[in-house]
Amino acid sequence: MTNSTGRRTPALMIQGTGSNVGKSLIVAGLCRLYANRGMTVRPFKPQNMSNNAAVTSDGGEIGRAQALQAMGCRVPLTVHMNPVLLKPETDTGAQIIVQGKRFGTMRAREYGKQKAELLPKVLESFTKLQSDADLVIVEGAGSPAEINLRAGDIANMGFAEAADLPVVLCADIDRGGVIASVVGTHAVLEPSEQDRIKAFFINRFRGDPSLFDDGMREIAQRTGWLGLGVVPWFADANKLPAEDALDLASGAGRGGIKIVIPVISRIANFDDLDPLRMEADVSLELIQPGTPLPGDADLVLLPGSKSTIGDLAFFRKQGWHIDLAAHVRRGGHVIGICGGYQMLGKTISDPDGIEGSAGTVEGLGLLDVETVLTADKSLVEAEGKHLASGASVKGYEIHIGRTSGPDCARPYLHIRDAGGTPKLDGAQSSDGRIAGTYLHGLFTDDGFRKTYLKGFGAVSDLAYEHQIDTVLDEFAKHLERVLDVEVILEIANNR
Repeated sequence: MTNSTGRRTPALMIQGTGSNVGKSLIVAGLCRLYANRGMTVRPFKPQNMSNNAAVTSDGGEIGRAQALQAMGCRVPLTVHMNPVLLKPETDTGAQIIVQGKRFGTMRAREYGKQKAELLPKVLESFTKLQSDADLVIVEGAGSPAEINLRAGDIANMGFAEAADLPVVLCADIDRGGVIASVVGTHAVLEPSEQDRIKAFFINRFRGDPSLFDDGMREIAQRTGWLGLGVVPWFADANKLPAEDALDLASGAGRGGIKIVIPVISRIANFDDLDPLRMEADVSLELIQPGTPLPGDADLVLLPGSKSTIGDLAFFRKQGWHIDLAAHVRRGGHVIGICGGYQMLGKTISDPDGIEGSAGTVEGLGLLDVETVLTADKSLVEAEGKHLASGASVKGYEIHIGRTSGPDCARPYLHIRDAGGTPKLDGAQSSDGRIAGTYLHGLFTDDGFRKTYLKGFGAVSDLAYEHQIDTVLDEFAKHLERVLDVEVILEIANNR
């Protein structure tokens, strides 16, 4: 594919020796680095698996990691940045999102047989991104060493070969065994795939990187790949949005206001929590299954869920419904976002069996509302105001279901979507201590968050999105100091 200048668009793929080796952040940093040089850069991930999604300007959804990478590029989100998104609904099945829209629900074995059929859509999206870019940086998923998944692969080498992309391999030294992980990856790949990998680098090194000079030489000698450098540990990475819910505990403040979040099994769109964990005057605690909700919480926040009825049963299994009722009796506050809002009502009905067996289940009963799950999904960006305070809010809706009932007469927000259509959103109890909303991301707005936390006696001076932008710039400088970024660009240019 050629770009607007008439030449083949420079592109390369960052693959990893395993999951969670730092590929997503590295791509975001490289996107910002080259964007800061005046280049038009685009991120791309053929296939992602995450329940932490972002709504795009063209009315679809992509993985949250690609949203951060787009911010690194300083460009709007588009569904073509992540054409296949897998959103786990059970331990063995997931909802399949293709170019931003629901494609179906499949078990892992079924998807494994059909994923190759999605390659044309993936290549179509990649072609669209290339058309107006100076550089496309592609992120792999998992590892190319998972050769048991190679048949029909669209996430790693299968895509790299289909798009004829050079590959740079990322390895994480912090988890140990890094030499074996790189050399072992080389050993299990086919010769054509070995040749496709042009270089490697080592990520998350603690201490003096020169101590690994011999290790770099050993890897280069055993693989024939070029060593691009060693990336030292970047402590401020925890100030960026978490891709995995397990990362949320890091960086949490230890202030006087305690906000607790029960970690449900299919927690979704937990980026709602990122701004709160950065607040110095807030103590954010993720309560793991089997642990009771603490009795001294000021606020319990029920997050979004990919499987609301299943997570409601999971919530009850932990005994959290008893803890939550006690919290309310003590005068505590509760806010539910999206699936959490649905759980707070009297009932949740699933007449078409969208989440499993058709039927109706009893909710937590803290709001006088009822939810009916529907097949159509709301995917919109929105902005407006918090009715009680007048504070501005902005965010996005990404949910199925409609909620109605007497407490909706006390709406939480007045919002309008990107097309300007106004509506009232959410519900509140008569004393205002229990509230629910469908708007994700409302805590990202500095004005709303400051006003909301002030109601609990907390002081907020955090400029959240400015902080993300600053950290991306600092990480880009960090990479430029330690990696041979000119060679990375040469690899992309010589595809």
